Formats: sequence, structure tokens, C-alpha cells
Amino acid sequence: MGQGRPHLQTELLLLILGVLLLVSLVVGRVGGRLGVPGLLLFLGVGMLAGTDGLGIEFSNYALAQGLGTLALCFILFQGGLSTDWKETRPVVGRGLVLATLGVLITAGIMALFGHYVLGLPWLIAWLLGAIVSSTDASAVFSVLKERQLGLQGEIAPLLEFESGGNDPMAVFLTVGILTLIAQPELGPLSIVPLFVKQMLIGAVLGFVLGRAALTVLRKLPLQFEGLYPVLTIALALMIFSGTALAGGSGFLAIYIAGVLLGNSAFAHKRSLISFHDGLSWLMQVLMFLTLGLLVNPHELLPNAGSAVLAALTLVFLARPAAVFLSLLPFRMPLPQTAMIAWVGLRGAVPIVLATFPLLAGVPYAQELFNVVFFMVLVSVLLQGTTLPQMANLLGVREPFVAPASHPLTFTPTGHGKNDMVEVEVQPGSQADGAMIMDLPLPEEALIMLIHREAEYLVPKGPTELRGGDSLLVLAFPEDLDEMRAYLHAGATTS
Repeated sequence: MGQGRPHLQTELLLLILGVLLLVSLVVGRVGGRLGVPGLLLFLGVGMLAGTDGLGIEFSNYALAQGLGTLALCFILFQGGLSTDWKETRPVVGRGLVLATLGVLITAGIMALFGHYVLGLPWLIAWLLGAIVSSTDASAVFSVLKERQLGLQGEIAPLLEFESGGNDPMAVFLTVGILTLIAQPELGPLSIVPLFVKQMLIGAVLGFVLGRAALTVLRKLPLQFEGLYPVLTIALALMIFSGTALAGGSGFLAIYIAGVLLGNSAFAHKRSLISFHDGLSWLMQVLMFLTLGLLVNPHELLPNAGSAVLAALTLVFLARPAAVFLSLLPFRMPLPQTAMIAWVGLRGAVPIVLATFPLLAGVPYAQELFNVVFFMVLVSVLLQGTTLPQMANLLGVREPFVAPASHPLTFTPTGHGKNDMVEVEVQPGSQADGAMIMDLPLPEEALIMLIHREAEYLVPKGPTELRGGDSLLVLAFPEDLDEMRAYLHAGATTS
């Protein structure tokens, strides 16, 4: 019996983990139908399973911080992989301003609140502001997908780029202020060179190592397709940790590397992106469950009043001020700017950052953690549940376009430049009513499949196209541009 206990303990832990994951997914599914963000429910499941609920005791802040860092690495990597550079490139300037100046403005306003309203010492107040200063990539990515929210213009690309790019700034501010608390003789300006160094090294190594990873994916043939996800995991970990060890921002580097890979051709790209999407969701669920286990609800109550007031200040003052001031030079339409201000979701990143003061033994650390946790709950509950209503109110909502899905898969070799994409036949265009054999198609372009009214048709020469048909085409990029021009030429406009 004595020898069996360790095995029983391991099996019990695995059983509990499996049950918590399953319950989280079921609850998240039900909550999605009710309009409640899954992230909030994952936190709730963790809290219910904790000391005040089922009695699972977990207070290992170091493990939670390590798991959170690992999870953010893969979440940002997946965020980069799914970023369409063609859509993102026009908003890079605005995104960078939001990810830097916007974070600083948010931190400053919350520091003023922390000092004058909560009565915190200045450095502790700035620490609070730094911890809650960034929007959360996992929260923004998942809630926009979960709510199937289509947004007007460049709102969605800007939000996703901002949320992927402002985490490094928040991490830097938090670590920098902790350094100032530990070494008061250093002045605030002393951390400026460190910031420049981290961002510069992170950006350069993110690009250089991303290019190296792309070369490895293209040149290293593996015996089994199932080994390629292992390869991308290894590459992501090396890019993130290698950059951090070199003194740069690993978070910035992994996001840049993900963007580079996501917009390049390599073998098994489609299946690898699908794998990392699943891995990203697993990391999110595990992270929120773990962070939920850290908190005992009865410990939150003494800080509830100040935390709610801090959350409302963040949502209605700090975030809007940061967004409107940062985007003022870009002259964006007011409704779009207001929507960006409202999608300032806080998630796991602030909670993970709130573990830093606890591990550093900083005064007020436990109070900060409780306040930050409560602020995240309020942010996700208030903003996450009202995104569709706010988009309708501001008039910036558009029909959600689901990712293309068809029964054929295309695995690029990584050496060619052709791709398989869907091209729509515009009603009233030259192609509307024309037979495929009569189309002036480029020689290297091939129509693989026709999607019409929820059915798939095999294309043949005499097949007549109709407006609204979606054609699955295999072609070179320049040929695709030529095809789109023809399929859209002469289309009727409403």
C-alpha cells in the first residue's frame, strides 16, 4: 500500500485535471450561448474547485507564474500565426502607439487613482497601474472569436495587433517598478535604457529567429507529419527563451516570429496553425483554471469596494483616455475609436503580473493581487458580455465572416508560391452566367471546387457560374489578383 500511494496521488491529480478541463469546456459552451465569456467561467470553475469550494488547496504562486508565462508564449505565438499581415500592415503605426503610449497613459491614470483614492505609496500605486495597463491577448482573441463579432473597418486588426504588442510593455513596466522598489536609489529615468534595449533586442531577434525558424521548417524534412508540431513547439520555446536570455523581450519576439511564419509558405502550414490554435486554447483554459485556484473568494471581499471602483475607473476613464489620446493624430472615426476603447479587456496577463510582487515580497502585494483579480472579473464581465450591444449602439458591427471551410485540404511544400484560396463571383459581373470554358483564366490557375448554396459542385467546362458562387482556386498570387479583377468586373452595386 505504501508503494502504491504515489501512483494513487498522481492518478488522482490527473483525474482532477481531466474533470476540471471537461467541466470548463462544458460550462464555457453553455456560457457562450448565454453571452457570458468563457474566460470568466474558466476562472469561476477554478475558484469553485479551490479552498472555498471543493477544497483543492493551491497557493504556489511561482508555479502559477511559470505556467502563465509558458501559456502566454504559445498564446502570443498563435496570435501571430493567425495575423493577416495584409490587413494588419495599415494599422501598425496606430497599434504601436496604443501598445506603448496607451499603456503608459493607462498606468499613469491608475497610479493617480491608486495613490489618491486607495492611499497607496507612489511606487506601489505605479505598480498597480503597470499591472493592469495592458489589454490581454488571450481575452481579446478568444472573446472576439467566441462572440463571432464582425467589426467595421480596421477595428479588429488594430485590436488584435495592440493586444499582442502591449504585453511586453506591461511586463517591462512591472519589472522596472519592482526594480525601483528594491533599489530606491535608482531614478525612474534609469529604466529607460533598459526599455529601449529590451524592445530593440526583442524586435530584432523576433525577426531574425523567425526567419531562421522558417528556414528550418522549409529545409528540415521529418519522417512523420506528427513530428512537425513538436518542431514548432521547440522553435517557439527557443525563440522566446533565447530572446529573454539575451536581454530582450521574449513576448515581443515570439509574436513577431509568429506573424512572420503565419504570412509565409511552408510544409503542413494549415495543420500546424490548427494544432497551435488548439494548444492556445488548452493553455488559456489551464491558465485561467490555475489562476482561479489561487484565489479564495472570502479573501476578495475586504477589497471588493476599492477593486470595483478601480475597475470602473479603468473601464470608463483610463482606457478611453489612453485610446482617444493615442489615436488623436490618426483621425479615426469617433464610433470606431469608442469601440476600441470599450474592447479593453483585461484577462490573465494582469493576474500573472500580480504574482510578481508576491514572489518579490513587496509591501501591499496580497492586497494588489486581490484588487487586480477583482478588476479582471469586472472587466471581463462588464466589457466581454456587452461587446455586441456596444458594437450595435456605435454602428460599427458587421456580419461575422467565418473562416473558410471546404472538404479539400492543400499542403504546400514550402518551396512553391502557389496557394489555394476562395474567390467569390460577384453578382452582375462578367463571370455571372458565364461557363467556365469561356472564362479568360490564367494558364496556371485551376478551379478546384464550387461552393453554391451550401452545396459543393465539381467544376467542368460547361458549368455555368452564378453570382454568389465561391470558387476554390489553386493559383499563383499574381494570377489570383487577375482572377479577382475579372470575377468582380462589372458587378452591380447596391
